[in-house]
Amino acid sequence: MTDLATATHELLLTHDFAAPPELVFAAWTDPAQLAQWWGPEGFSTPSATLDVVPGGAWRTCMRRDADGMELWSRGEFREVEPPHRLVFTFAWEGDDGALRHETLVSVSFAAHAGGTRMTFRQSPFPTAQERDDHHGGWSECFHKLAGMLATR
Repeated sequence: MTDLATATHELLLTHDFAAPPELVFAAWTDPAQLAQWWGPEGFSTPSATLDVVPGGAWRTCMRRDADGMELWSRGEFREVEPPHRLVFTFAWEGDDGALRHETLVSVSFAAHAGGTRMTFRQSPFPTAQERDDHHGGWSECFHKLAGMLATR
């Protein structure tokens, strides 16, 4: 996996998976599969709802295994091009249900070396620290995704 923080406001990650693009795309768009890998190490995902069409909503709950603390996030799909590309908004929900800073995520899936090269972009981030926090979380998610795909 390679990763680049191209600027304070953008996160760019690439990851190669030993699975075809159709399977990697399905892992992002099927709620049961997404729940298996969404969230960094030490978190589970007890709730994932996805309406994978342009304009469709998505919402997830990540639960920290150690103490049960829940983090909710949600957004809207902007582009859906199976099995090549997903674009969606991403925002954390506050305790009052209001959205915190919204970002735009684009994920592309390309056949590469017998598997898939996934390119992930998220922006804009208000600070380098927020970008770096997401870098760590997404990197752990993609490690879990690779493990899940290895069993398919």
